[in-house]
Amino acid sequence: MNIRKFKMHESGLNRFFGPLEAKIMDILWNHDEMTIKEVQHILEKDKTKNFNTVMTVMNRLVEKGILQKRTEGRSSLYKPVQSRDEFLNVQSKEMTTELMDEFGNVVVSHMLDALEDVDDELVAKLEMKIKELKKER
Repeated sequence: MNIRKFKMHESGLNRFFGPLEAKIMDILWNHDEMTIKEVQHILEKDKTKNFNTVMTVMNRLVEKGILQKRTEGRSSLYKPVQSRDEFLNVQSKEMTTELMDEFGNVVVSHMLDALEDVDDELVAKLEMKIKELKKER
């Protein structure tokens, strides 16, 4: 599953999804399988979208391979194909790989510059990962 658009100036899930898609994914990642009606009921609390709009967006997420749909009786149940952590891991790895392929040394330089703003634990993890990579070569 490849997200085609990454919105740099957004935050959280809105970087990968439209606003309603992001709300729906957040709901589904925080619950088990749900029907459109159940998702729409939660969204209604925020005065968000009607049933048909929620149905359209959820079915598009199925078409994109982000949600999986199964039928039980007369109801359709939806759930994410990946957990939130799996999704974010895959997307960040794909972005990093694409940036490295296209911009190489510049990306590494900027990532290293960004380390000035992170905690020591993350720097220690990076150092361990570099040592592992060196051993493998």
